[in-house]
Amino acid sequence: MLLRPLGAALVTLALAVPAARAQRVAEPAGWAVFTRSFDAYLAQDSIVGGAVIFVREGRIVARHARGLADRDPAVPVDSLTLFHYGSITKILTAVAIMQLRERGRLSLDDRVTTYLPELRQVHTDVGSMDDVTIRMLLSHSAGFQDPTWPYTEGRAWEPFEPTRWEQLVAMMPYQEILFRPGSRYGYSNPAFIYLARIIEQLTGDPYQAYIYKNLWTPLGMTRSYFGATPYHLAAHRSNNFTFRRDSAAARVVANGRDFDPGITIPNGGWNAPLGDLAIWAAFLTGATGGDSATARRFDAVLPRATLEEMWRPVVPVGGDSPESMGPSFFVRTHHGRRLIGHTGWQAGFRAFLYFDPATRTAVIGAVNTSNDADPGASAAGYAALLTQALDLLAP
Repeated sequence: MLLRPLGAALVTLALAVPAARAQRVAEPAGWAVFTRSFDAYLAQDSIVGGAVIFVREGRIVARHARGLADRDPAVPVDSLTLFHYGSITKILTAVAIMQLRERGRLSLDDRVTTYLPELRQVHTDVGSMDDVTIRMLLSHSAGFQDPTWPYTEGRAWEPFEPTRWEQLVAMMPYQEILFRPGSRYGYSNPAFIYLARIIEQLTGDPYQAYIYKNLWTPLGMTRSYFGATPYHLAAHRSNNFTFRRDSAAARVVANGRDFDPGITIPNGGWNAPLGDLAIWAAFLTGATGGDSATARRFDAVLPRATLEEMWRPVVPVGGDSPESMGPSFFVRTHHGRRLIGHTGWQAGFRAFLYFDPATRTAVIGAVNTSNDADPGASAAGYAALLTQALDLLAP
């Protein structure tokens, strides 16, 4: 019975932060059309529930939710619903690394093996592991593989992901660098576990504690968390679902509200309501509302010039992608505007966060269902929706 009052108290505290004040004024051009497309995408992809917000100058000026956070019992998606953001977490890890750079604790051109000599066990025919730098890890150009755990066959006894550093170290002699470090883009989840390990080595804090102390607490992001959902937020946690089809029928399977991302938390462990991501977007876009105290708090987390450095392309993504990769941010030109952001996909959750630094606007969305029955069509539908979301930033 205490869950709702405690949750309400936290919401009141968070809404006291100017960045998170929700208003239904000055919706972006095309919002009504976009929300209809959002609803159509959810229906087409058999998604149980999702939500999207538009943020201007740090304030939520438009919000739309559709469907259920859970089906048994039926709980509708609302402004308090807690989603999982997958790889958007990598931005947190990157900002933490840049904080340590600002404090003189490391250089982006430092050899990674200076901090993690265990990586010298990784096989390479394309150079030395000593050639890999922190900058390459941040920009996905070090040559490491994409998945953290590439050996899964979907058996019930297999872990969702490795849970301990020692397990990754034991795997290192059986990994390889896929291309010459720094020569091109190659998305890598393990790279961000290595970055988190560097943070832990230099600060003495576990990764999760460092993020709470140095990012979320100073920014007032009181409902963000890693791992198991805190008891006072549990009523708002979205379940995650998988849509599957076999020879007999198609069905939506509930995977459980909480799951253990294991050691992959630094590359995909962030849970929060969309309101906390609005606060994060306010920080990223420098939306202080002219308030000097907010400006000082933002600069204390990371100076503006350093954030802008993270939006400079390091390597092109390549292929058909319109994006380049900066230090952990995707950078793309859309209708003549430079947009910055990241997407995330883990378990049944899928999410995006993109912003325009020049206009201090952002669009952020999340859904709680993965379509495994027709992944090709699902990916195409998601890509089309993301393009429409970016149209809101750059009409």
